[in-house]
Amino acid sequence: MQQDAVRRAHVVIAGGSLSTEALPGEIEFIVDHAAGSKLYDLEGRAYIDYVLGSGPMLLGHAHPRVVAAVQRQAARGSTYFSLNREALALAEMIVSAVPCAEQVKFVGSGTEATFAALRLARVATGREKVLKFEGGFHGNHDYSLVSVTPSDPPPYPRGANETAGVPAAVQDTVLIAPFNDAEQAGDIILDHREELAAVIVEPLQRALPPAPGFLAALRAACDKAGAVLIFDEVVTGFRMAWGGAQERYGVTPDLACYGKVVFGGYSGGAVCGSRALLAAADPIAKKAGINMTGTLSGNPISAAAGLATLQVIEAEGSGFYERLFAWSERLNAGMVAAFKRRRIPVQAVGDGPIFQFFVQEEPIRDYRDTLHADGAAWLRFCHGMIGRGVFMNGGKVYCSAAHSDEDLTATLAACEDVLSGETGR
Repeated sequence: MQQDAVRRAHVVIAGGSLSTEALPGEIEFIVDHAAGSKLYDLEGRAYIDYVLGSGPMLLGHAHPRVVAAVQRQAARGSTYFSLNREALALAEMIVSAVPCAEQVKFVGSGTEATFAALRLARVATGREKVLKFEGGFHGNHDYSLVSVTPSDPPPYPRGANETAGVPAAVQDTVLIAPFNDAEQAGDIILDHREELAAVIVEPLQRALPPAPGFLAALRAACDKAGAVLIFDEVVTGFRMAWGGAQERYGVTPDLACYGKVVFGGYSGGAVCGSRALLAAADPIAKKAGINMTGTLSGNPISAAAGLATLQVIEAEGSGFYERLFAWSERLNAGMVAAFKRRRIPVQAVGDGPIFQFFVQEEPIRDYRDTLHADGAAWLRFCHGMIGRGVFMNGGKVYCSAAHSDEDLTATLAACEDVLSGETGR
């Protein structure tokens, strides 16, 4: 049944995949359903899930509170293209939690959120250029896709236009700086202060933690340059702390972008910040601004799922994050130890419930440091883990509140088997 479904998928879906990666045929599978920490394929085989839908499922799959909230809302209507009580309640919760938030504007995805935030910055400053960090990913709009994974990076601040279909003019609008190099980033910001509208950064870049003082230095440089500092918290929002990376790292941006956890596994995005900056998206203000809406912006089902997710987290308080971080650190340490027992040089870079392995000895602080890693070795390991019923896809490892001690034991056992060369299926 599963092999036939995989064959059909390759006929009607480009690459037979819904993401930018495709699994090799011997481990390729199609998800039938998911619950808690696990995915189940068409043949009923379970996989401990560390992809978590590319991150949104912080509570695990099909959490009862989230399912009930979605079912209630679906019976009341699926979408309105109008202000609704669920979107209002979610906006109030975001504003109460996020340090930089006075107001929220909803969009349809994290990609739309970062794209809109850059537009807001251009309106606020009257400037056009933006600065992002090499290796940083802010969704699938053209500005984000400059210098995400360049194999031969050009000198800073020039970006690499590595994705087909992105206009060359976009590359000229995006400045590139090295993550975790406060001095060089600050120099680029101040050198371009007359034309720079915004600096956008993942405060935890993919899985790379910010060096002490780095984010604060960006805050100071943006203040001097009159540029808007944007935190892309699509991944880190409500995952690193109740107030997100802003709370965890103690630096407040001008705007912040949200998605993933905030919508509980459903489509959605949001930009939050000061009333002054969001005034450009205010349809009542009647001044030059931006069109910041879409068919599913503030969708009530997405908002209901997000609100239920955040209510579960809020009810547990600080204990939620203490438990999540402690479990994640045990998994991280156990996997690192398994590699080191075999004298395989490896680093697990990350912070709490997000980490990624790099097979190399040299320390990693920025994207260019990762170019020395044996990415093929990590990908082979992940494919071996899938064969053992543990879903890792070669990128980041996401941990959830649904992962159990039994999952930890099974994951570390699978890790030992893969590193020892034992086969799975």
